[in-house]
Amino acid sequence: MNSYDLQNRTAVITGAASGIGAATAELVAAAGARVALLARRRDRLDELAAKIRAAGGTALAVPADITDAAAVNAAAEQVTAAFGPADLIVNAAGVMLPNPIADGRDDEWARMIDTNLTGTLRVIRAFLPGLRAAASAGRTADLVNVSSIAAHAMFPTFAVYAATKAGVTQLSAALRTELGSEMVRVTNIEPGLTDTELSGHIDNTEIAGRVGEMYQVLPALRSEDVADLVAYTVSRPRHVNLRQVIVLPTPQA
Repeated sequence: MNSYDLQNRTAVITGAASGIGAATAELVAAAGARVALLARRRDRLDELAAKIRAAGGTALAVPADITDAAAVNAAAEQVTAAFGPADLIVNAAGVMLPNPIADGRDDEWARMIDTNLTGTLRVIRAFLPGLRAAASAGRTADLVNVSSIAAHAMFPTFAVYAATKAGVTQLSAALRTELGSEMVRVTNIEPGLTDTELSGHIDNTEIAGRVGEMYQVLPALRSEDVADLVAYTVSRPRHVNLRQVIVLPTPQA
């Protein structure tokens, strides 16, 4: 990974218990940012926070479920009390639960919508005052939303997941019209096939098998590859906004 300068910045990373969120937290902490780790699994967060501190970084474990508005608001209060207003938000939390639409899996639909889309909105609402305050004071302020190539590329049985990620992509574009004039940067990142825990949550064995075959055929991105892109994006000069970034394994169409 490359080296970046994020000294004196305060970052909030959702989905920090694993995958892209955890890798991003490690990298931005190594670049000098104070990092608040948000996710549901306290044990994973405590372990990651200890790892970051052992490497000389500053980290705070903040167990929170982004599907719970009160929990997100409490997390924002905890982070602000510990580190001050956050000027770097990375929405990396997400779930991927593919199934044929005819199966009518209301439970999966609700979980994906509430995590991938509404959860992202809750985090933005809770931490937006810090972003605006940083920008108003002349400092760099970044909102990074991790979407997916599924927002554009169609895959059978992934309709609801794709819809939530398309919502995140459109949300990011729309927010630039609200926040860009205030010098709050908004970046939407769409990774292709990435080796994370997401595929392990699939309960349909046939679909899980097809996804597993993709990992055999394509050299999937690593979480660290996407984290490197996030760190590069947020370390650009304040007037430069990489608004939309699609990152794929080289052979993925």
